[in-house]
Amino acid sequence: MRLLAGHMSLPPYLLIPLACGLFYVLSMLCLKRADELGVGLWRTTFVANWACALAFLPWWLHAGWAPVPWTLYWQPLTGALLFLAAQVCMFLAITRGDVSVAAPVMGVKVILVALLSSVLFAEGVPFKWWIGAALSTLAVGLLNLGGKGQHHRRVGQTVVLTLISAVLYSLSDVLLQRWGGAWGAGNYMPPLFFFVGLFSFGLLRFAHGGIFAITRPAWRWVIPGAIFNALTNGGIALTLGIWGNATAVNIVYSTRGLFSVLVVWLAGHWFANTERQAGRAVLVSRLIGALLILAAIALVVV
Repeated sequence: MRLLAGHMSLPPYLLIPLACGLFYVLSMLCLKRADELGVGLWRTTFVANWACALAFLPWWLHAGWAPVPWTLYWQPLTGALLFLAAQVCMFLAITRGDVSVAAPVMGVKVILVALLSSVLFAEGVPFKWWIGAALSTLAVGLLNLGGKGQHHRRVGQTVVLTLISAVLYSLSDVLLQRWGGAWGAGNYMPPLFFFVGLFSFGLLRFAHGGIFAITRPAWRWVIPGAIFNALTNGGIALTLGIWGNATAVNIVYSTRGLFSVLVVWLAGHWFANTERQAGRAVLVSRLIGALLILAAIALVVV
């Protein structure tokens, strides 16, 4: 598969993961703002997860039950636990840190999926993958240039939480590749997100107040954030389910790292985001870090 045809154009379906990269950033900025208005991590995660579960429900009902025995439903259940843990870490990263750091760092997930697949399934690790890992390490170092004092500690915390999230997401993806074939195209994700929604009820025990206690100003950020999050997950799943070609889809979707820096730089004030205050030099280093991660991904998966 060539990302670029002879007349330098992308296959039209790759516009979907490109849009999802932007939707991802908008979702994170909206949910971060909702957290600042008092919604909190647990209620934010609950609403976002049920938006995804409901978005996949029509797909599940239309396709009918997956052609697998009920005894195999432990597989999406396991994937759901990993996904939920990864999502909590990611939301912690963006609510306690910077979106323009978290989104680029999450790009290493593509490389982690390749490495974990090789390690878990006893396959060889090509030398170029180690080069990609080295580039990613350099990129994370650039993304960690966040000034001094409290802000620098916040950036470091963002990087650590995002890397933990990336490992958990990668394990979920590797298991999807391992188990998804038996379920048929598009049949694995709907039950996975339904289980994620069910497990999310447990998060409300830690929330300060119920869902109906969320204020009207906060809902103005929670709702678009949850919708953008559902569109992101649904768009990627739809693209992979119809056209496949996970390599190209992952490369294009990884532009979310670039989008995060650019959106924060150009329009962060629309979301009451203060990351621009880190300074031009810091944002430039984050942009370079995002580009390095994108280069590392291309090196590993092409």
